Amino acid sequence: MRYFILPLLLVASPALAATSFQDTATIDRAVATFTGRPIGAEGGARSTVDGRLKLAACPMVSLSWRSDTHDAVVVTCSGPDWRLFVPVTAAATAPAARAAAGAPLAKAEVVIHRGDPVTIEAGSPGFSITREGIAMGDAPEGGRVLIKVEESRVPVQTIAVATGQVTLPGWEG
Repeated sequence: MRYFILPLLLVASPALAATSFQDTATIDRAVATFTGRPIGAEGGARSTVDGRLKLAACPMVSLSWRSDTHDAVVVTCSGPDWRLFVPVTAAATAPAARAAAGAPLAKAEVVIHRGDPVTIEAGSPGFSITREGIAMGDAPEGGRVLIKVEESRVPVQTIAVATGQVTLPGWEG
């Protein structure tokens, strides 16, 4: 009798293990429904969620936009605790559309210069934090720039907002 049960368990184990992970195709369908656009289309997910991910199975995921720019969908599970960011294909901006058409682009005005003292600001309603630093490069408004903070050996990646003012990626400036 023991010899009969062992092979049954060995055959059933992979099937049981396969069902303990979240189906990424289900996440893809949920994101497409949330954005209202198919995968790869403007306004839809850039690509499918990597099927190699081994996320714990979730009875119900919640979806939200990462920011007001709708650049990524945040897929969250609170049963087993995990969170996933799904990048979204952005709409063509006017400069990008002109570049695609072959028209020359105007050079963006640099608002942060290397060596400038800057204030790093991040916050939301009821919360704000600032930090002083020195720019390690040049950046136009909306461009990324590394900032050297005195107490840290590693520079902080920021986004230029205006002359002498930067913010952290993901925070509104």
